[in-house]
Amino acid sequence: MAAAARTPEGPEPEVLAAFEAAKGFMPRHEGLALYAAAREAAGLGLPLLEIGTYCGRSTLLLADAARAGGVSVITVDHHRGSEEQQPGWDYHDPDTVDPEVGRMDTLPAFRRTLHRAGLEEHVIAVVGRSPQVARLWNGPLGLVFIDGGHTDEHATADYEGWAPHVAEGGLLVIHDVFPDPVDEWTGQAPYRVYLRALESGEFTEVSVTDSLRVLRRTGVAGSSRG
Repeated sequence: MAAAARTPEGPEPEVLAAFEAAKGFMPRHEGLALYAAAREAAGLGLPLLEIGTYCGRSTLLLADAARAGGVSVITVDHHRGSEEQQPGWDYHDPDTVDPEVGRMDTLPAFRRTLHRAGLEEHVIAVVGRSPQVARLWNGPLGLVFIDGGHTDEHATADYEGWAPHVAEGGLLVIHDVFPDPVDEWTGQAPYRVYLRALESGEFTEVSVTDSLRVLRRTGVAGSSRG
């Protein structure tokens, strides 16, 4: 049986199947919007960066887009889980706990996810905390995808650390943007970061797909550090 043909609009069928099989929280339609943004951003010839890897569900789509564009994905995560993924919270998965140390460790699951999809060579995994890594980074990026911690402290640090590195014409993508105050724990901090990006004058909204926002850098970088 012949393999399914690739279409310009979406990822490889086997990658999409791997995405749907992987642990994670991003729904298919938001994933396809992320993929479309990544395909466009890869055209700049610059790396794509993801903050918040978890088990690699969204990384697969970024990696497929990077492969098509001849660039790489850098994904940053300490792999100990964000606040809402800790024991006792709604998003906790006990299968992600390392029984030897008693703490979450999603790195092994992430590596298995990439391996199964055949995308390891297109991804550079950085194990560390986003603000620490950002302080060491000094190059432009075609895309920055903010999908890490959901507190104001973490979402703001991700924005301040990485948004200034989005190249002119590049894309800033923010996940879990929920304007309704009822979503204070899961989406208000990303929403406030999204508003800050628009108010900075540096970014213009490109698309909205439920909780996924895609913004393009159209202004001068730098003021977002203030």
